[in-house]
Amino acid sequence: MTRSTTFQTKPLTLLGQELKVGQKMPNFKVTANDMSDLTNQDFVGKKLIIVSVPSLDTSVCSKESKKFNDQAASFGENVTVLVISRDLPFAQKRWCGAEGVENIKTVSDYKYRTFAESFGVLIEDWQLLSRAIFVVDQAGLIEYVEYVSEIAEEPDYQAVWKVI
Repeated sequence: MTRSTTFQTKPLTLLGQELKVGQKMPNFKVTANDMSDLTNQDFVGKKLIIVSVPSLDTSVCSKESKKFNDQAASFGENVTVLVISRDLPFAQKRWCGAEGVENIKTVSDYKYRTFAESFGVLIEDWQLLSRAIFVVDQAGLIEYVEYVSEIAEEPDYQAVWKVI
């Protein structure tokens, strides 16, 4: 079955399997802003909000990431918010500094490319990530999934806040 998302109503093919609530979070390896490697194992024992975006340098992705940054302070220290894109770590670090973002962790799937397809968010045509949200519990099980059907739209924040 072919999966898709849209960008301003134009369909774009998504690669990878759609994840469901109750599944174990797939393994991934990403690059932090300081060029260090992070894997899903680095977050064991913490609740994890994974925010997948095409690029922080777009208005919707920037707005969404700032909303998660603003909320993250109220989640407590046992909740980590990861914003993942294929932006280079240098660009992510620059964006965080320019926007005053300090409560979320931006990471890149540019180097290992293990995240996008395993989470079902790889836009085949662009080789970028589609907009999606995953909430993972302390044991690594998915509690919430939202694949945003139109890339130019924001996710359902209230649904995410309820799960947290």
